[in-house]
Amino acid sequence: MKKSMKTKSLLYSLLITFYLFFNLTPISGTSKPACNSGGILIQQSFQGIYDNLGEMNFTQFSRQQNFVECSSVQLKKRSQKDILGLSIPLGNNPVKKIKLGVDVLLASRIDLVKGKRVGLITNATGLTSDFESTIDVLYRQPEIKLVALFGPEHGIRGDIPAGESVAHYQDERTGLPVYSLYGNQRRPTKEMLTGIDVLIYDIQDIGNRAYTYIYTMAYAMQAAHEQEITFIVLDRPNPLSGIRVEGNILEPAFSSFIGLFPIPQVYGMTVGELACFFNHEFNINCDLKIVPMTGWRREMYFEDTGLFWTPTSPHVPRAQTALFVATTGCLGELDTISEGVGYPLPFEVVGAPWIDGQQLANELNQRHLNGVFFRPLHFRPYYYRFANEQCGGVQIHITNHLLFSPTATQIHILAAIQKIFPAHNIFNTTRIQMFDKAFGTDKIRKAIASGSSAEKIILSWQNELQQFLAKRAKYLIYK
Repeated sequence: MKKSMKTKSLLYSLLITFYLFFNLTPISGTSKPACNSGGILIQQSFQGIYDNLGEMNFTQFSRQQNFVECSSVQLKKRSQKDILGLSIPLGNNPVKKIKLGVDVLLASRIDLVKGKRVGLITNATGLTSDFESTIDVLYRQPEIKLVALFGPEHGIRGDIPAGESVAHYQDERTGLPVYSLYGNQRRPTKEMLTGIDVLIYDIQDIGNRAYTYIYTMAYAMQAAHEQEITFIVLDRPNPLSGIRVEGNILEPAFSSFIGLFPIPQVYGMTVGELACFFNHEFNINCDLKIVPMTGWRREMYFEDTGLFWTPTSPHVPRAQTALFVATTGCLGELDTISEGVGYPLPFEVVGAPWIDGQQLANELNQRHLNGVFFRPLHFRPYYYRFANEQCGGVQIHITNHLLFSPTATQIHILAAIQKIFPAHNIFNTTRIQMFDKAFGTDKIRKAIASGSSAEKIILSWQNELQQFLAKRAKYLIYK
């Protein structure tokens, strides 16, 4: 009895320590917690936590708070993650793991591939919700004949650097041929598809337009149509949720493998929904079937799914990195600014040897952008751009992911650098074409270079974005 009371007392002391730390420590350099959701709600939760210590385990953390004092009506109606990013148990409701498309296929839709010769487009993210490789589970299925594998950028194991060609080879585990779709060929050839009845796509997306996996899917859909092969997408969650849609629409003149179709930078669709959109809006017209997830809802961020994140590429190690990619990924195409690739915070920092971090932080924080704080820092990339050079810049701290706009923030960062450091022409680079392709236009670059305000640039794409939203609505699978 004494031992139990002692243990309980110790745990209660630890909880009080957590409360004092988070209630008295400013968030990301601000003087008070955003939306008043920091220490107050945590304090109110402690008695319930203490009362239930004997029943809890660490898999039951809900990580949710109601942003009841935020100004947005939409936010008042929704319950989302604690902006502190701390796993505080605020109730007894565990995060229920969703079922992925591959889980549903194996459990109830095996009829789609029964007796078929299957080709599989996948990589290291192709896992069941129980961490089994999609390759392995399909290969050992007696009702399926898996005959070939296809790998996107970064390779089937996800270990090849961005932009580096991937060769064909034989998979050691299964002995199956692995055809590269990021080398001399970006789409499956007729020869690769010979003897295949069904082509399956199972790759985790990050919700950003300038990411090549969704175009590997589109090209494969085109090839499947040409060879009269059924194309199946095993659906997966969009880590940025299914409601975040923002950014400019790509102009067809800037179509490339980092932006193939006129969609916004952040499109708020799962890969299954996006496949339907591509198939009909861009006249691919393949025999397309989607195996949907169960349990996923549009407002879910990846942390709400109960799943563990598998790095989608070498510099996207965490689910939250997807939000930072949408914030700095395009500007990273310039050789003149580092977006943190080569440093332990990929896409979370912006800097260069000639940037005064304090000046840049002051300018950006004075703009009062929603849900973000910029902290000045010095950093030295270990490899890639500015390797072993001392850089000044800012670290991007997202204080409220519901209010934060990554695409607007990226425009403000570029405009601020251009304003403060005009002598260092950030657009004087041999990679300017890649920058324009990543943004899907040259209008943004020209507007920033001419001194246009970030607000004016952001306003310029709103009409087209509304048109996209109207088209997109027809293809949404989930509520």
